[in-house]
Amino acid sequence: MKTKYTKILLSAACCLLLMAPQGCKKGYFDTVPDNILVVDDIFTNRGQTERWLAGLYGSILDPWDQPYTNSLPISSDELDAGNWTNPPINSGAINADANPSSQNAMYEKIRLATVFLENIDRNEEIKALVNGPELIKQYKGEARFLRAFYYWQLMKQLGPVVLAPLKSAKPEDNFQIPRSSWDECVSFVLAQMEEAKAEVPLNNYITGSDTSLDITKTGRINKIIITAVQSQIQLYHASPLFNGNTELSDFRNLDGKQLFNQTYDATRWKKAADAAKTAIDLAEANGKQLYKATNADPFRAAFLSVRDLYWDGWKAEGIWLRTATAISGAWEISAAPRSTQGTAYNGLAVVQNLVDDFRMADGTTISTNAGYRENTYTNTATPYYVAGTNTMYTNREPRFYAYVTFNGAVNPGVPKTGENNARVEFFFTGTSGKSGAPRDFPKTGYTARKNIHPTFSVNPSVTVARPAMLIRLAELYLNYAEALNEAEPGNTDILKYLNAVRNRAGLPSLAAGLSQAEMRNQIRLERRIELCFEGGHRYYDVRRWKIPDQPGSNQGGQFFGMNMDAGTSLSDPAFHTRTVAFTRTVWQRRYYFLPYGQNEMDRNKQLVQFPGY
Repeated sequence: MKTKYTKILLSAACCLLLMAPQGCKKGYFDTVPDNILVVDDIFTNRGQTERWLAGLYGSILDPWDQPYTNSLPISSDELDAGNWTNPPINSGAINADANPSSQNAMYEKIRLATVFLENIDRNEEIKALVNGPELIKQYKGEARFLRAFYYWQLMKQLGPVVLAPLKSAKPEDNFQIPRSSWDECVSFVLAQMEEAKAEVPLNNYITGSDTSLDITKTGRINKIIITAVQSQIQLYHASPLFNGNTELSDFRNLDGKQLFNQTYDATRWKKAADAAKTAIDLAEANGKQLYKATNADPFRAAFLSVRDLYWDGWKAEGIWLRTATAISGAWEISAAPRSTQGTAYNGLAVVQNLVDDFRMADGTTISTNAGYRENTYTNTATPYYVAGTNTMYTNREPRFYAYVTFNGAVNPGVPKTGENNARVEFFFTGTSGKSGAPRDFPKTGYTARKNIHPTFSVNPSVTVARPAMLIRLAELYLNYAEALNEAEPGNTDILKYLNAVRNRAGLPSLAAGLSQAEMRNQIRLERRIELCFEGGHRYYDVRRWKIPDQPGSNQGGQFFGMNMDAGTSLSDPAFHTRTVAFTRTVWQRRYYFLPYGQNEMDRNKQLVQFPGY
């Protein structure tokens, strides 16, 4: 570990940096190197100290920076980008030398947060401000939370992790540190977050106000954010992967210490439910609500609610926001079809199983709805698809039309000129089909549509700036419903909060009387649909539920889509044939977690690798 006089790269250029008078356009999540200084210089200077704090936000993953930086959705049964990139976990090539865990970057942020906490009290310039003591306290809370949050991110990826001492290391310190148990890791991060919660403000108010929010502080840590993250941790902690998982009884430290508790603790679900309800109540008390658009047509209102949420609804529903995001530079251009003005890349392919999971307009499934057909074509055009579209895509729930682009769909952005571009053509010779580009086509015959703005254009470039929602209220509702169903099956709040998400999406309420298992399936399906593509929920959900090798949620084997090698017209049955689109390696137990990097294994001889790597 470097001493305090070691030169350290600093991050700079952030949005109206912590009330610094010289703010610029970028945000806390998008800092760039500024200068090379010694620690003494940094923590006696207000601007440099605040830049250091800003830099601590830099490794929070952008949920929409897909498919290259954030590869979780294309590593699950949501998306494929195999024409461009394929994470090694999909092929089975993942090992300690090739893994995407970003562990080094996160441990670096953890170290820098510790340095910050040790030195911030030395800044007399900040202390001399009228609100100086409050700022010092707030900054400590932000750094303390971020340090714990990066540990939490590592835990989701790696399982039990190595917890470094809460002090800057010296060259003579002992760096041979074993993993802490999962329960110890959870206790640590929750305690650190609780301490941080006492130090940060309730919300990001303008200085001197407790009612008016400061837009320049968007994304800064506050009590609402911390409480929401704590609810997610408690939900995971109660889940089967982490709660009495005897399948991982062989995962031990070198001294034999068990890293996963082998005894199921039912009380964890009650704690998770209480944590989620606390987060919901706090958020709603501070003005958060499910975003809902208005329209005379209930179906259209539901469609606009779930589509426009990402640019019109983030103020209402967003709990934790990331202001610097690659929504347009990565997500929109990768997901939109080639028929988009300027030619988008057309390659984030939605798997057939997810397409099938979207319900019919009346809330039934495709397997239980007598009107579902895959061999007929509609003569009617709607705002969502054109005449000639296969009827497997008609009469579906509003989220289907907001989240998935299919053959015959209306273009999600601004189309090129011509009738064939106003609609999306994925069949072989179509405007976004396989014959027109060697790599820019979706292997499944579907592309992701969620969070593509209807004015999106590649050239001329038209994008709508908006933050990414790292956590939103609908997730908290589903967290609560899931935990409460396990803790108190039959509790009326389960349907209250689950139906709130369904109703916003245009689906009818579920009636009371479902068994606990039936309700569990409904909640899991709702998470699958409502949170699809949003940065990795599905990747972690199937693992924590321990269902990655089960039908309907299998993370390996064959994945299906339409026949991209066939079709010369919109209504060609040859295209509308279920076909194996790609194959991934068969699920193995080791894929529950990523490996620690081999470089870390070589340095730390007390560190045990997850079994199978």
